Amino acid sequence: MEDKKYIQPVPDPGEVILIDKPLTWTSFDVTKKLKFAGKFKKIGHAGTLDPLATGLLILCTGKMTKQIDSYQAQEKEYSGILVLGKTTPSVDLETEFDAEFPTDHITSEIMQEAVNTLTGKILQIPPIYSAIQVNGKRLYELARKGKTDADVEIKSREVEVKKFEINATNFPEITFSIVCSKGTYVRSLVRDFGTACQSGAYLKSLRRERIGDYHVKDALTIEQFIEKKNSSLAESQS
Repeated sequence: MEDKKYIQPVPDPGEVILIDKPLTWTSFDVTKKLKFAGKFKKIGHAGTLDPLATGLLILCTGKMTKQIDSYQAQEKEYSGILVLGKTTPSVDLETEFDAEFPTDHITSEIMQEAVNTLTGKILQIPPIYSAIQVNGKRLYELARKGKTDADVEIKSREVEVKKFEINATNFPEITFSIVCSKGTYVRSLVRDFGTACQSGAYLKSLRRERIGDYHVKDALTIEQFIEKKNSSLAESQS
């Protein structure tokens, strides 16, 4: 009888993919799209971006998925626009405005003091519209059922805001830049900034510029990634 020869499958070494996440896409949407387009057996992202945020999303495939935690642990840099004087339950434009607040009393000194209190190591309460689990339920699931911060006990966590810079040239719109540790919720910073200014605030736009040494300027759009993959496949088959 002829011996059967078995070919051992070669482990997928994996790769690290930098994607510039488009507006309204969830991080899961991007992961699913790339898995199909790249025919990856194993893929995951290293740090969720909200649907209404854009910017750098790191994805790992194959054996590189074991490094996801190390990428998630690196510091993040964001830029964005917050608006004083109004609030929404989600602290961004995913939900409708629920309250208005005065802004006439807010001076540059008040805003700078708010920035100072939110810089360094701080205790932060995550927003109820987040993926954190409480009693086995995602907070955003409870929020969409009508629960508010007052109905759910959300534990505070220590985070570090290494840099928080603002520009109030177009007040009450405030452009900002933040460098922060893993686990920091920018929406919570915006909410707390509004409160510290004796007003309210919501996040109008957010962009993740950097994770550790990886910059969004080096990232591909989803379309560019698919085009690159198709070109590589065509070359391998020619």
